[in-house]
Amino acid sequence: MKGKVALVTGAAQGIGEAVARALAESGVSVAAVDQNEQGLRSLVTDLEKTGLHAEAFTADVGNSAAVEETVGMIERNIGPIDYLVNVAGVLRTGLITSLSDEDWEKTFSVNTAGVFHVSRSVAGRMITRRNGSIVTVGSNAACVPRMQMAAYAASKAAALMFTKCLGLELAEYNIRCNIVSPGSTDTPMQRSMWSGRDGAQAVIDGSPEAFKTGIPLGRLALPADIANAVLFLLSESSRHITMHDLRVDGGATLGV
Repeated sequence: MKGKVALVTGAAQGIGEAVARALAESGVSVAAVDQNEQGLRSLVTDLEKTGLHAEAFTADVGNSAAVEETVGMIERNIGPIDYLVNVAGVLRTGLITSLSDEDWEKTFSVNTAGVFHVSRSVAGRMITRRNGSIVTVGSNAACVPRMQMAAYAASKAAALMFTKCLGLELAEYNIRCNIVSPGSTDTPMQRSMWSGRDGAQAVIDGSPEAFKTGIPLGRLALPADIANAVLFLLSESSRHITMHDLRVDGGATLGV
């Protein structure tokens, strides 16, 4: 992977940050994209201290024009994009009857339209080079109904199927498109759903009254666990894998 160029959205925190760091440590030049300018600056500064290459690009993936401008800037400033990792995501929880229009629209703007905007822009350039690898970080909630997570689950299900369709269309150009679907991962987004000091254990145990299984492996994922799966699917080690959904959830969806 050394010498390649990667665009990572949602790179300022959580899984996106872990992916950006793992790629940089593998010798990849990372274009880190996020709306969180301060978080991006912190990441890039930290990586550069150890001699790794990353550049920050502040953009809203829900804004098509901003995405196209940012992708063009990355290719001019760093080089042709070899890898794309769609990680940017938001979470709005609540019963369906209590979700606002803004909750629904914002969730889909980032989690679904954002994947479309960035993938379309990058894929168009990859096609001319007949090479590339794209990974969308989804969620195991895309495959299992979850109470109070309808907007998030639906948006991730749409992103999952979009990425599979993208992989089918791009296969003839030697461009692979895959999905990594994490389960509960120790990130700020996950912690925002906890109530009380035993939030992690409650997630591990599951909740029969909410029809939610626990985690058979008995622990939350770390962001690095997800990043490792992303790097595998980007790399030549998975050169004959495309349109695949790789669950990284400790068995929470019971292999279904």
